[in-house]
Amino acid sequence: MRQQNSRNGPGLRLAISAAAELKNPDISILSDEFLEGVRELPHRNLALELLKKLLNDEIKARARKNLIESRQFSEMLERTIRQYQNRTLEAAQVIAELVELAKTMRKAHRRGEKLRMTDEELAFYDALEANDSAVKIMGDEVLRNIARELVETVRRNTTIDWTVKESMRAKLRTTVKRILRRHRYPHDKQEKATQTVLEQAELLCRDWAA
Repeated sequence: MRQQNSRNGPGLRLAISAAAELKNPDISILSDEFLEGVRELPHRNLALELLKKLLNDEIKARARKNLIESRQFSEMLERTIRQYQNRTLEAAQVIAELVELAKTMRKAHRRGEKLRMTDEELAFYDALEANDSAVKIMGDEVLRNIARELVETVRRNTTIDWTVKESMRAKLRTTVKRILRRHRYPHDKQEKATQTVLEQAELLCRDWAA
């Protein structure tokens, strides 16, 4: 009991309260110590709602930069919460799953460093369906090169109103397809990858064209 009181002492309660008030908390706030403290809160519903809010806020922040990553984490969060609402999982089990999701998101935050890519390059790398088995055989180095070329190409073609001009969108679509073909991206996956790349481009160009 003494250990639990220590974990849930005034300092942790203050940190949890402050975290709940943050509109866009940094993923670094979800440290192991913080997550374990939340996991051991006596009020399960409070812990669950706090974790859901923090993860939702982080996903929204990522949705402004990385389309695929935010979609994946959003689906994982929704699936876990749905299991709780359907009474498939108890509150303690859901909290444990949300804690693991938070740790996964924290690790994902450092993927760019490991792959030696900027956030923008990583976003296009993900848009290329890099985890698909047919795409994966191309190798990380090739996929990284495609992602870097896509970033450069989209930057060059960025204008304030390109997202509403069909001619500009068509030009960029053609350019993206040409890049994929040149790097021998799987033919049957080119159309989907092109569409995803364009969606990712629109997301990033809101900042680039500003």
